[in-house]
Amino acid sequence: MELRRVKHRLDVENSDLSGSRIDNVNFSGARIHDVNMSGWTCDDVNLSGLSVSNANLSGATIEKANLAGMSIRECRIEGMEIDGIPVEALLAAYHAATKV
Repeated sequence: MELRRVKHRLDVENSDLSGSRIDNVNFSGARIHDVNMSGWTCDDVNLSGLSVSNANLSGATIEKANLAGMSIRECRIEGMEIDGIPVEALLAAYHAATKV
């Protein structure tokens, strides 16, 4: 199925869309729930205001991204790195330096 230059609201449930290609599409306000997106590649994507919860991002890579104002809370960070520096070490150094 091809949709080109159309404006429609899709309601997709219990479907296999593996191998689909999505290019130059406005998904603002979309809700995605209980979806397997493993192996996805996203490039030139505006995710400002995005909320992600209960997600498995293990092995994911974020590069050349604007993370200004981003917040990470209550997450597992074992093995997580920022510019090659282990985040656990960064947090330990921060907590050691801010002890009163």
